[in-house]
Amino acid sequence: MSSNRHTKIRKPLDSDALGRLAVHYVSRYATTCVKLNGYLRRKVQERGWSGDEPADYDAIVARCAALGYVDDRVFAETRAASLGRRGYGARRIGVALQGAGISRDIVIDVMPDDAAKFAAAEIYARRKRIGVFGPAHSDEKLRNRQFAAMLRAGHGFDLAKRFVSAVSRSLESEDR
Repeated sequence: MSSNRHTKIRKPLDSDALGRLAVHYVSRYATTCVKLNGYLRRKVQERGWSGDEPADYDAIVARCAALGYVDDRVFAETRAASLGRRGYGARRIGVALQGAGISRDIVIDVMPDDAAKFAAAEIYARRKRIGVFGPAHSDEKLRNRQFAAMLRAGHGFDLAKRFVSAVSRSLESEDR
C-alpha cells in the first residue's frame, strides 16, 4: 500500500493568488504575453478555481505588461540576437519567435539584416565544420548533408550554397 504523505494538497486559486503566481513566473523567466497566459490557464486547470468570478487571465497579463514585467518586443529582440549568435538563420529565428507567441509584425521588425545573416551562417559553418571550415577533401554526399544542415538551421538557399561550396576562407570578399 503506497502512502502519499509527501504529496502537498494545494488550495484552489483565486484572483490574488493567480496574480502572485504571474509575478513570480515573470520574475524567474523571460516570457511573452501568450506564454504567461498559457501558464496561468495551466495553473488554474491543475489547482482549480475558487473565485466568485471566472479567472480574468487577459487582465492579469495586461497588468504585467503595463508594469513592464512582460515585453514581447524586448523578448523577441533578445531571442533573435541569441539565436543569431548561436548560428541560426532568419527562418529558424522566425519560427522560434512565432512559436513563443510573438506577433508577426514584431517578428518582421526584429529579423536580422544581411550582415547579421552572414555572420550567423559563418558561426554555424565553423561550429559544424561546413565547407572551408571542415575536412579538406569532401565528397558530394558530405556536401549535400552540409547543405541540408545549413537549410535546417534556417539559412537561405544562396547563403548555404555559398558556404558549402566555398574553396577558400575569403567568403566576405565575394559578392554577397
